[in-house]
Amino acid sequence: MPWLHPSGGLVYHLRAWRYGGTHWSAFHDRVHGWLSGWRPPESHLVLVGPSGGYALEGAFLQRFGQVTVLEPDPLARSILTRRFPRIPFRFAADPGLARADGFERLARCHPDAAFLFCNLLGQPLVGQGPDFQRQSWLSGLASALAECSWASWHDLASTQRQPDALSHLGMDGAEPLEKVLNRYWQGGELTIHDHECAGLAPDAPREYALWELRPGQYHLVEWLAFT
Repeated sequence: MPWLHPSGGLVYHLRAWRYGGTHWSAFHDRVHGWLSGWRPPESHLVLVGPSGGYALEGAFLQRFGQVTVLEPDPLARSILTRRFPRIPFRFAADPGLARADGFERLARCHPDAAFLFCNLLGQPLVGQGPDFQRQSWLSGLASALAECSWASWHDLASTQRQPDALSHLGMDGAEPLEKVLNRYWQGGELTIHDHECAGLAPDAPREYALWELRPGQYHLVEWLAFT
């Protein structure tokens, strides 16, 4: 069931309630800055996996004449609506995003839209089968959305080791994941969960930030944006 899904659901909403004003606030400020600088020409925005919209701001959403939401969790949809009562969200069905041709399906369903992937690309997907290959799936993203604007913040890696550096980082293109990790965790043993998003759109500029999901759980997050 979506509200019990491992990448969101009830546990995530409880964490948002508990840590949204503390451990999450610095990271959300960074997301707000990213979104402020992303200026797609489309008037239609599709939010893909926004959960309750905890990282979003009304000022950003109000720039669009139409906002479509792909979010399977009914509790998340309710929270999103309550958080942004002035935004007339349109909730749409999943076109089969977890399929091998999921991004092509997404583009065909919303040919006039810009797409914002809200920390979705590195998470387990509703409808994801046992043979799902994330890197193969992600390889089709850039070509499928080449004719429209899109942006994403997504997990690269997560760990329980406290980082040695906290500064935000920008790069002109992708680097190997190990090299990026070394900018935040210097020396010693580092055990990570690899979210299998490294190297996406390798020639494009990108930014990085750290997110403390809960005390002692740190996520390295990457930001990509295209217009």
